Amino acid sequence: MNKLYTLLQKIKENPVMYIDKPSITCLDFFVGGYLGQLSDLGLTPEGYPMEGFQEWIQERAKTNVTQSWAGIILSYSGSERAAFNRFFEEFEQFLKQKDDSKTQNSEGISRLSEDMRFPRFDIYNEILTNIKKRPGMFLGRSSITRLDMLLRGYSLARREVGVPPTEPEREFEGFQSWVEEKYGINSGQSWSKIILFYSVDEHEALQKFFELFEEYLNRNKSLEVDEICG
Repeated sequence: MNKLYTLLQKIKENPVMYIDKPSITCLDFFVGGYLGQLSDLGLTPEGYPMEGFQEWIQERAKTNVTQSWAGIILSYSGSERAAFNRFFEEFEQFLKQKDDSKTQNSEGISRLSEDMRFPRFDIYNEILTNIKKRPGMFLGRSSITRLDMLLRGYSLARREVGVPPTEPEREFEGFQSWVEEKYGINSGQSWSKIILFYSVDEHEALQKFFELFEEYLNRNKSLEVDEICG
């Protein structure tokens, strides 16, 4: 069975570990980031479990409205949690109707060979800069939570296939502890939740994230200069 199916089952059993809460929107952006990065690496296999799910949901809901599968399910579920649970019910029905050859013959995503050249991944220049300019295009709306889920999916996909972390990725890993230190918080909450707590809404929190991240990067550069000069 495809690794994506296994991942979805893990999220179903323990959503807090992956997406903080049972939310179909968080799931949507996490999966989007995960599949997006695999696609960038040329590793999304044909016949993966969600292939055709968008069209199936649209037909099932009898709608031609341009809306994601998550948005459609949310529209007739009433809440993020209910839609999250409904997704897995719908997804299981979808798989049962799918051609067995497409699900059984898919072996998932294999680990990349050590000598393969990986595409350069600059978490700031290639992702965050674009999202900062056009949050609506990448996130649907300005939302720090959606950004967080997207990045989590990207990062997990890269770890699963054995892509070595780049310098920008390693640098981003320190952002969590920096945010905790800046706000004097050590609660185990993610950087996005901390920033959102001190913001009016998701939109302001996303703007504040970019300001803080820029401050974080500049601070690191200053420390590097001090170390060289010292």
